[in-house]
Amino acid sequence: MPSQESSKRSGAQAFDGQSVPPRRLDETDRRILGALVRDARLSVRALSERLHLSRAGAYARLQRLTEDGVIAGYTTRVVPHRAGLDTTAYIALNIEQNTWRQVSAALAHLDYVDTIALLGAEFDVILRAHAPDNVALRTLVLERIQAIPGVIGTRTWLAFDEIDGAGTPWPT
Repeated sequence: MPSQESSKRSGAQAFDGQSVPPRRLDETDRRILGALVRDARLSVRALSERLHLSRAGAYARLQRLTEDGVIAGYTTRVVPHRAGLDTTAYIALNIEQNTWRQVSAALAHLDYVDTIALLGAEFDVILRAHAPDNVALRTLVLERIQAIPGVIGTRTWLAFDEIDGAGTPWPT
């Protein structure tokens, strides 16, 4: 598989700081993505055999998909409650205008924060957190998030259960 270092272009930025338009994915690229979404541990050999590609062709496509920022890495999915993270919450934030970059950078370094999204809604930002308990969640919200410069206010919702959706229908 391509190394983590080959994902330096993740986010695909041009030298002038502007976004590079994404390269169109063909059917083979989408089949590669589908196979890796189902099993990120596939070796290049197994991937090439499964998709009837040469190893060199599969490797070149993986490298290109990584360099283009389509593949941002290979990861393990953890079931939070089985790993001792028994409290799940969605936390909405209102932030001062033009502070998204600074606020999101600070949020990205906080323990237990899984996902951060900028919204066009009643709230400016929403994040999902998995914490070991309500005390850790309280500390995260009241002492860490609300202390970030630019955060005006928060609202927290506890999630009692989480179910994965079907996701993107990648070809097989």
